[in-house]
Amino acid sequence: MTCRERLEQMCREAGVAYRITPHPPAFTAQEIAAAEHVSGYEVAKVVMATADDRLIMLVLPAPYRVDLVRLKQQLGAGTVRLAHEREFADVFPDCEIGAMPPFGNLYQVPVYVDRALTRNREITFNAGTHRETMTIAYADYERLAQPTVLEFAQGPR
Repeated sequence: MTCRERLEQMCREAGVAYRITPHPPAFTAQEIAAAEHVSGYEVAKVVMATADDRLIMLVLPAPYRVDLVRLKQQLGAGTVRLAHEREFADVFPDCEIGAMPPFGNLYQVPVYVDRALTRNREITFNAGTHRETMTIAYADYERLAQPTVLEFAQGPR
């Protein structure tokens, strides 16, 4: 089963309305926003990190950056760093590298969402490839992914 098929099945079973959109290959969250003609603030960017050597998924608006000092404080972790692709590529076998959806729960990875993303009515994110996105209501995302909401990102200056 592909990542997109898993996402669609999860949404159907939960009665969640969704939209899948194909687009030319896009490799950054801001490129996705441009291809989808939506604000980067509505694009849920996935960043993989480790906290005390445990893989975690961070989800934040595309224009934002992870503040590792704030993240470490909020998690109460001893060490926090961004993960290398080789550390997580095998965790998402049905996804292209870097195109994971913000559903770490489907892969037994804890999910942390920055509070800034919660202000959106809808969010758009990769559906497992660099050529398709899925859009759902943020409230549905929160219900399905059950992320921990923190304030770990820094907006554009």
